[in-house]
Amino acid sequence: MTSHALFQVPHLLTASNEPLRELEKRILEHQVKIEAWLRQQWRMMPPPLYSSVDLRNASFKLTPIDTNLFSAGFNNLNADFMPLAIQAAQAEFEHIMPGCLRILIIPENHTRNLLYFESLATLQDILQKAGFSVRIGSLQEALVAEQEINLPSGKTLILAPVQRIGNRIGVKDFDACFILLNNDLSSGVPEILNDIEQPIFPPPALGWSTRLKSNHFHHYNAVASEFAKLINIDPWLINPMYRQCDHVNFLKREGEECLIAHADELLKAIQAKYQEYGITQKPFLVIKADAGTYGMGVMSIYSADELRQLNRKRRTHMSTAKGNRPITQVLIQEGVYTVETWQGAVAEPVVYMIGRYVVGGFYRLHAERSSSENLNSPGMQFAPLAFATNCNSPEKCAEPDHCTNRFYAYGVIARLALVAAAREQHEVKNK
Repeated sequence: MTSHALFQVPHLLTASNEPLRELEKRILEHQVKIEAWLRQQWRMMPPPLYSSVDLRNASFKLTPIDTNLFSAGFNNLNADFMPLAIQAAQAEFEHIMPGCLRILIIPENHTRNLLYFESLATLQDILQKAGFSVRIGSLQEALVAEQEINLPSGKTLILAPVQRIGNRIGVKDFDACFILLNNDLSSGVPEILNDIEQPIFPPPALGWSTRLKSNHFHHYNAVASEFAKLINIDPWLINPMYRQCDHVNFLKREGEECLIAHADELLKAIQAKYQEYGITQKPFLVIKADAGTYGMGVMSIYSADELRQLNRKRRTHMSTAKGNRPITQVLIQEGVYTVETWQGAVAEPVVYMIGRYVVGGFYRLHAERSSSENLNSPGMQFAPLAFATNCNSPEKCAEPDHCTNRFYAYGVIARLALVAAAREQHEVKNK
């Protein structure tokens, strides 16, 4: 790693924390075994085409808390390491669709979100530099002609209305051989995407209209157990406990007893683990919509009684997700503290992957949130992570808290979530 790259790495308070160093040391000691195991996983079930994983580092455990298969935020990655993303895109796209050179990106229907458009422009730039011809086809009904958007970065984005001819979709004068979804389909799969002959990745069945976080963590629970046996650790150190409730309506207080019973059970189980490891912090839970993104429909609690005492404001907050979609299914997840900070703000790492390759990431920061709160909320900021390599192999050095080693550990845990996502993808493809 160059001194320039080291300079860009935000300082981690966890660099001097012994418990996590022990976990990292165990991961580093078994690097050869880990990489062989991961390669075997990819042979059995190829990973999603791209993804991002939110991690939490509590010093005593390091776990994923969410996995996004329609990633935005590419503009927050460290520009110095874009060659990693370009190389990964060349390898993965050629593997999935040999000889295909024309890609149509289907974005979200945001009309005024310039940060999202910056991400979209960065994704398009990565693919173009990987050797592909790339257009962006919008599903907005109001868009009837190409729209040019000038971005704060100086980039220009062109949105074109999607057209369907027979069983193929494209934009004017552009017949795509591959459709890349960057739309999480929270509102369902649009009719225009049904029964088309071009391959679509990620599969629409993995959109938030059908995908459940509880199903992802069901797969992750199995992955974490297999991995824990591989390197002889307690799976809890890399795995957040969870429960799930259906038929929930926070405004009408429906499903409340399920929430309370599971919350009480989960808090007791976490407390037992805290006592086992001598952890003095108070256990907490994160209640979140079982489907959805953008940090909507999320809250933290420290006791089951809080669920009985929710005020109108919190019930309203928990009643709808993206697009005003009603929240009826809820994930109750073990809360994982974050002990990382940067410039006084609470921070958590987000790791980005193209196929099986880690290509970078960033710290999500929030100066107005505590170490137990959701950071994916208005007021958040981002600081790019600096990866010297794609995090598939650590730089050899004497100290476990060397930044490359820490990022290798992040890359390993993120790829465990990716294995779980690969199993999700295999599941929907074989239904």
